[in-house]
Amino acid sequence: MAIDGLAVISGAPPEQLGMGPPSSVAPKGNQPYGPPSAPVEARPLNGNSVLYLNRHGADYAIAPHRINYRANIKALAGAGARRILGVHSVGGIAAEAVPGAIVLPHDLIDYTHSRETSFAQDGAGKSAFVEFANPFDAEMRKGLVAAADGTDCIVRGVYGVMQGPRLETAAEIDRLEQDGCTLVGMTLMPEAVLARELGIPYVSLSLVTNYAAGRNRAGETRGIIDQHAVWLDTGLGRARELLVRWLDSPIAHPR
Repeated sequence: MAIDGLAVISGAPPEQLGMGPPSSVAPKGNQPYGPPSAPVEARPLNGNSVLYLNRHGADYAIAPHRINYRANIKALAGAGARRILGVHSVGGIAAEAVPGAIVLPHDLIDYTHSRETSFAQDGAGKSAFVEFANPFDAEMRKGLVAAADGTDCIVRGVYGVMQGPRLETAAEIDRLEQDGCTLVGMTLMPEAVLARELGIPYVSLSLVTNYAAGRNRAGETRGIIDQHAVWLDTGLGRARELLVRWLDSPIAHPR
């Protein structure tokens, strides 16, 4: 049983987030919306049992625009998830969002298209509408922000969600910056809103693994993919430290 039903959904191997071997694995069989990307696993993390799901499947087999987000969120809910923490690798647009930085975004802008973005069906009536002015759960963010106190974690940011799988042009990043985005990634939506539709609190922990297109600082000549390869382990290590601090704090376990 996961403590307080905490679930982590990520594209990184669970071991890189400090998780131990699975103690149980939920069947991956077809859900109402098809099979999830991978089985939901219960794994230990700093003495706590958490649920884990790899949104990309094994070896990043599923591209961002092909992920069955509805099946993933439904599978987590069926396994007992009562809170979801999404771990995302992102590109940094804002000056402070340099590779290696950890960001707790407070808002998002969705630029994706052609994804299944809702559980609502025809005839759902008013139940199809959900409040989304503040896309991330306030209590979860409060706990993570408190855990980040004394670190250089960035506690606000706007995540621009792009369709993928291709990377952005420099002009597109200019547009995102004009819109107010400080980060860019591909997997936050519709993950966040599907959790909201099911009433499951959701928050993002974003790892900056590269400068966004056209944003390289002086001396950085590597391309985005090479930057990501260099900085991902650093980001995952820092994310692991923040998760442990959060799980050790009383605010992580509301009654």
